[in-house]
Amino acid sequence: MSRRFAAVDLGASSGRVMLADLSDGLELTEVRRFPNEPVTEAGRLQWNITRLYSEILDGLRDAGPVSSIGVDSWAVDYGLLDESSSLMGNPVHYRDDRTRGVAERVAESVGAETLYEVSGLQVLPFNTIYQLLADRLDGAVTMLLIPDLIGYWLTGEVGAEVTNASTTGLLDVRTRSWAFPLIERLGLPAGLFPPLRQPGEAVGTLRRQVADVVGWSAPVTAVGSHDTASAVAAVPAAGPAFAYISCGTWSLAGVELPEPVLTPESRAANFTNEAGIDGTVRYLRNVMGLWLLQECLRAWPGSDLRELLKAAAGERPFAAVVNPDEPVFLPPGDMPARIAAECRRTGQEPPSSPAAYVRCVLESLALGHRLAVRQAMELSGRDVEVVHLVGGGSRNELLCQLTADACGLPVVAGPAEATALGNVLVQARSAGLVSDLAEMRSLVAASQPLRRYEPSGDPQVWDKAAARLA
Repeated sequence: MSRRFAAVDLGASSGRVMLADLSDGLELTEVRRFPNEPVTEAGRLQWNITRLYSEILDGLRDAGPVSSIGVDSWAVDYGLLDESSSLMGNPVHYRDDRTRGVAERVAESVGAETLYEVSGLQVLPFNTIYQLLADRLDGAVTMLLIPDLIGYWLTGEVGAEVTNASTTGLLDVRTRSWAFPLIERLGLPAGLFPPLRQPGEAVGTLRRQVADVVGWSAPVTAVGSHDTASAVAAVPAAGPAFAYISCGTWSLAGVELPEPVLTPESRAANFTNEAGIDGTVRYLRNVMGLWLLQECLRAWPGSDLRELLKAAAGERPFAAVVNPDEPVFLPPGDMPARIAAECRRTGQEPPSSPAAYVRCVLESLALGHRLAVRQAMELSGRDVEVVHLVGGGSRNELLCQLTADACGLPVVAGPAEATALGNVLVQARSAGLVSDLAEMRSLVAASQPLRRYEPSGDPQVWDKAAARLA
């Protein structure tokens, strides 16, 4: 049996095809990386999904024959199929403004308490529930979230993987089934929602036309298709007393639990209960993440991130901090100007240089991590001894140290490729090469480079900085 597995990992700013070889330990190789740049059509910000699919096929061809393929991506966005099973148009980007005001109207008509009791989901303006209510559904027969759409094009099989379905606001958090009473109450067509799949289940085999393009055939296996579900599966934790921060464009910060937390306090804190691997719950809150830094860099063409980080480390601490989750930071655009405006609004002097902006962003993000981790502990009753920071943000040494200082807990950084690792390890378990989640995490810990950051400095300084954002 081949021990090679392909992970299609689609992020909000780039995608890639990764190849894992478990012949001798766990070796991960990037086969192909490609940008994921939105397009604007008919006044809507959209994903160029057909170009992404073409890049995926090229990546699979470059990867060569494998035992299985898994697909993960960002959450909430979807494509609609018509009665001929054709895509009705590019999926709309979650940063598009079409859902403005929809969440408030749904809360008024259904009740915020009812919504949370059913789905356990935090209120974000772009959640699938609000996108569908803002969409034109005439002629739509099936809704497929992004990984399920790619899986359908690869295999011809329709379905919805449960970890991503749990981000829609339309899945019952207790039964892990579609919340059809809520769906019908909202006036959404029940037939839009395809059968659910669990991580590790077979999706199907590459269609003949696809196999001809890539030069080989293989099965597609459902993985934790929400990229955070795959990332958390690859957290190299030795026991349950950990928090995680999956840090990239977004920071998903929280704890892993056996049951959801649906208390009024949890709803008020805007914590979400999303499905994880093996019946676990990803109890977390979204923090805006490195999006702020990415958009700053776009505003500074030719800037060198490495040099900026080095300079930012020497900037005066806490000269200015902002709440990274302010709605003003959600859309793309001139991020430095928006940070400056937010500083002025809160009575602070804006940063005076790119390095000072970087320091402001990273300290603000560390404060966001601190608040999410501490509230997750308090609301869930889960003790935390260490914070595992995985994803691209684990390469940012300044951010990792600031997060350890802010949380007052050790931070273990890595693996940077947690999402792809979780993806391939679920496939490997389905193939009988790995026994359970604990062994998956042990294999990651033994095979991937990790770095530990101990908290330093005066905790009271962070208390004072956090109070400025309260």
